[in-house]
This record gives sequence, structure tokens and C-alpha cells, in this order.
Amino acid sequence: MKTLLCLITFAALSAWHVGAEQENVPSGNPGNACPIKMKNGGKCDEDGNCPYQITLPPMTLQLPKQWQLLEKTLKEVQSLKEIVNNLKKSCQDCKLQADENTEKENTEVTDGGQANQMQDLQSKMKKMSISLKNARTQINNLQDQMEKMSMNNVDDYIDRKIANLSSTLDNVNKCSDNCQAKEGITDIQIFFKDCSDYYKMGKRLSGIYQVMPDPRNKTFEVFCDMESMGGGWTVVQSRKDGRISFNRTWDEYKNGFGNLSGEFWLGNDRLHLLSKSSNMILRIELEDFKGIKEYATYDQFYVANEYLKYKLSVNGYSGTAGDALHFSKQYNHDQKFFTTPDKDNDRYPSGNCGAYYSSGWWFDACMSANLNGKYYEKEYKGVRNGIFWGTWQGVSDENLNSFRQAFKAVRMMIRPKDFSS
Repeated sequence: MKTLLCLITFAALSAWHVGAEQENVPSGNPGNACPIKMKNGGKCDEDGNCPYQITLPPMTLQLPKQWQLLEKTLKEVQSLKEIVNNLKKSCQDCKLQADENTEKENTEVTDGGQANQMQDLQSKMKKMSISLKNARTQINNLQDQMEKMSMNNVDDYIDRKIANLSSTLDNVNKCSDNCQAKEGITDIQIFFKDCSDYYKMGKRLSGIYQVMPDPRNKTFEVFCDMESMGGGWTVVQSRKDGRISFNRTWDEYKNGFGNLSGEFWLGNDRLHLLSKSSNMILRIELEDFKGIKEYATYDQFYVANEYLKYKLSVNGYSGTAGDALHFSKQYNHDQKFFTTPDKDNDRYPSGNCGAYYSSGWWFDACMSANLNGKYYEKEYKGVRNGIFWGTWQGVSDENLNSFRQAFKAVRMMIRPKDFSS
């Protein structure tokens, strides 16, 4: 009975561990276990298959070598199972890769459409760029042409158009359809453009004269200085006693105000006509209450018409008073528009320089010179709203609490640059 039990135990062990090459002792009580021995029982064949011997006291059994084949078969089955599992995994990877490729192909198709759209857009952008480049070239050419034209030519063109319209209206008003010129009557008139023409004709006395800078406009009166600095000067501004207020409107500065024998502003329209008729130089004369006299001369002086806001062009300084009209980048009166208390054309963003300083002038933001400021008979404090020339000696040291420089007399005069006495 004991032997039968050992055989059963051996059969069970053989199913789980076929081909063992050492002794196997079943689990359980060592005292009751049967001493089973299992070992190689003979020569192995060329394929490495060996017979086994199992010793079951008191017997020994010789097992055929096919028992080892069972073990090898089990191992091969296990190996095949692993191969099958690997193939399944590979197939899954293949499917995932295929899905990914399909999605990629769809994406490539979509991207291809977008690429075509991008090419179209790039083509359109290129055409637009060429068009803009051509337009820019045309604009640059126009700018070059405009730069070659002087401001005088532009103003002259505008003035000619205005004069032609005025002349047409005058003819309509004066003549009927059957109006005919009188025959046999010839009027010879000599026009004097400015005071220098009177000087050339032998006039040497300073005083009031009639001038006509443009034959298409009416004559007007000016004060001529025929004695100072070679004579022939047309005075366009004069300050000497403070009897005339220079806190005036745009229209008053346009048409002029004051007394030609005393204090006056000749008028911006007349300044334009005079400076357009010839290349003018400007001479400014100043005198303070200490009797100090200085002057500033500019080789170029031009005032544009009202359409261009009486823009000032002034350059070529020489003299003793200093170049206050080109004081700094912030305070530069050249190429500035005319501003009055009721018409703000200055560069000051927070207010009207004309209203603040109570005068009309070619303000910047706001000023380094203002010859139309309030007339003070002595030094004053507070806002610098008096006659001002920023390069006058001692002016730069002034502050809000100190006394301001006052001027006794100021004159602005113009004369053709080619004048010779």
C-alpha cells in the first residue's frame, strides 16, 4: 500500500517536473516520506534525449526517454505561446500605426489645401507689395517736384488764381456786354513795389509813400526809411511809446492797424505781397531804457499768404542782438504759422500762446522772441508778456520773481536783397 502511494506521488511529481536531474523530496512530514530517487538511467542519443531511473524502495523503474520529449514539448508550447502573444501585439501595433498613417494622410490632404491657400495669399501679397512700391515711387517723385518748387511759386500760383477771379468779377461789374474801350487815350503809370524803388528814383526823405508790390492788387501806404543803413527800407512794424495795443484779432493783424507815423503793424496781407515781390532781407532794431541799441539782420524773409496761415520763412542771421528767432529746437520761429489770441496756430499743445502773451506772432511752443508783446515803460515782474528778445544780454538770467527786460523802441524793416544805394 505504501509503495502504491509513492507511485501516485511520483506520477504527480512527474507531471509537474519532468526531467529533474536531482533528488526530489515531496513536501510533508520527512519521517513519513518515501525515499524517491530520480536520475539518468543510460546513454543519451544524438539528439540529447536521455532515459531516467526512478528508485522507489524497494524497487527501481526504468522510464523510456520519451519522458524527456514531453518536457521539451511543453517548453516548445510555451515558446510558441510567447510567439503568438508577440504576433498579437505586433498586429495591434500595426493597426495603431495604420490608423495613425490614415489620419496623417488626411491631415496632409488638409495641409495641402491650406498650403495652396497660403500660396495664393503670398501671391496676392506680392502683387500688393509691388503696387505699394510703385505708389511710393510716384509719391517720392511728386515730393521731389514739390521740393524743387519754392514757396514763392506756390503762393504766386494761388495769388494768380485769386487775382484772375477778382479781375473777372471787376470786368463784369464795370462793363456791360457792349462795353468798349475808349480809343486814343493811353494812361502811363509807374508802379513802385516798395520803398527801394522810390529811393532809386531819387527820393531821400523818410515818410509815407504809396506802393504796389503786385499790379493785380491795389496800392497801399507804407512808411519808408530813406536814411538808415543806406535807405530804401519799408517799415513793417514800429513800437515807440505804447499808445497802440498789439493785443489784436486775426483780422486786425491781417489788414494792419495803428498809425504809420507812430506805432503800427503794416498787416500780414501786405507783408505777403511785399516779401513775394522781391527776395527780401529783414532788419530788426531794438533799444532798451538804458540806451543800449542792438540789431539783427536776416538775409531771407518771406511771409506766406493767409491760406498758408502767414507762415514765416526767415534765415541768414547776422548782427549784434543775437539770433532769437532760431533760439533752440523747441523755440524756433522759422517755418511757424501766425497765431493771434483768437486763432491758435502754434505748436503749444496745452493752450494758445497768442492769448497767453496777449499778442499776434509766429509762435512756436511758445517763444524765444515776441516783438508784438505788451509795451512796458520800465522793467516788470510776472508773466513775460512784454516785448521780448531771448538773446538780449541778461534776459537768460531772469526768473519768475525777477524783473523782466523792457524795451523802449523796436522796428522791423525789409528791403530787396539786391538793393544797392
